[in-house]
Amino acid sequence: MKPMQYRIESLGECRVESPLPSLVAGAKEEARILQDATLRELPADASEPASLELSGPMSKLYFDPKNTRAAIITCGGLCPGLNDVIRAVTMVLWYRYGVRDILGLRYGFEGLNPDLGHAPVRLEPELVEDIHQQGGTILGTSRGKQDEKQMVDFLQENRIDILLAVGGDGTQRGALDLADEIDRRGAKIAVVGIPKTIDNDISCTERTFGFQTAVALSQPSIDSAHMEAKGVRNGIGLVKLMGRDSGFIAAYASLASSDVNLLLVPEVPFSLPKVMGFLEKRLEQKSHAVIVVAEGAGINLVPTGGTDASGNLKRGDIGIFLKEAIKNHFQQIGRGVSVKYIDPSYTIRSARANADDSVFCFRLAENAVHAAMAGKTRLVVGLWNGHFVNIPSTEVVRHRKHIDSAGPLWASILSNTGQPNLA
Repeated sequence: MKPMQYRIESLGECRVESPLPSLVAGAKEEARILQDATLRELPADASEPASLELSGPMSKLYFDPKNTRAAIITCGGLCPGLNDVIRAVTMVLWYRYGVRDILGLRYGFEGLNPDLGHAPVRLEPELVEDIHQQGGTILGTSRGKQDEKQMVDFLQENRIDILLAVGGDGTQRGALDLADEIDRRGAKIAVVGIPKTIDNDISCTERTFGFQTAVALSQPSIDSAHMEAKGVRNGIGLVKLMGRDSGFIAAYASLASSDVNLLLVPEVPFSLPKVMGFLEKRLEQKSHAVIVVAEGAGINLVPTGGTDASGNLKRGDIGIFLKEAIKNHFQQIGRGVSVKYIDPSYTIRSARANADDSVFCFRLAENAVHAAMAGKTRLVVGLWNGHFVNIPSTEVVRHRKHIDSAGPLWASILSNTGQPNLA
């Protein structure tokens, strides 16, 4: 990717003095973070290396806080930290910038479709002060697209200057479509994304909120599977975790547990006969086994059909499939096994964020507000090389992040579990 691809678009010249203290505002202007911090990636000539714009407050603003109306939407599936983000956006706009007109739009992009009748929520500190203590989102959420022209009509008719879109790659694609329509009309509305995916599969950011909480909350299920497996002869504990296209939760949860003997993820193919052969040997040696499988693993083994509201392919349940396949295999070879299957997915998705994710949510939201108030648009705030950065939305939606089967993370998995190549 060329360096100019990382340039952030702006609505225009910033002329309004920031209300933030001078020691804070402007401290990060023009600062950039290297895309690749290794020396080998620096160009041999004197040309500028690829870099990302550092997030932070500006000394001059595009929007005048006393005349600014901001709105926030939460989209897609539930994820720990959504309420933390809503609270952070409200608190930063209200207390740091003095913005008094903040709207929470209900049920994702549906909130921009007046035909659906979802009345906006007026966000104030008193309303949001305790919402971080509960899971879910007080604004509700939805999947799927709405008509861009109708949504921009809504933004203009309601005099909304800033739209903060909280969601995954599908949400950010929708936000880009909105920004395109805004550009066609010559309107001055900032569209800024806050990356939300529990699967941690959004590219150009080291992590997304909810991921750390999901890894931590996976541990009790893996512990239970381990105890159930050890409690009987030839016991197998099977845990299915989130990860439609990327197996990061399953991988990190397995590493954190160190009780997992077999990990199956979407990025690494496996054959059912080799899985069964591995389990036969494992039970002969240890009399028990623990398996973690990501929901998108083994797509070639389970039936698929149709798409959901977000355009994702509907897949069969790999967890249920594996449970039955294991039982049938060992029954056919005349060897009794006890398979205990655990799926904590919805329990995890609806939980409140842990301390680490809660801090991360606040800082993501804070930097998104800084960018929006400065008139920056068509961007997503992320974390790169330890810094919060502004990333062009076009780069974020270009592809999903995946586990590299030849990389160090998968090598750590193989060392930790002891599993062989099962392709």
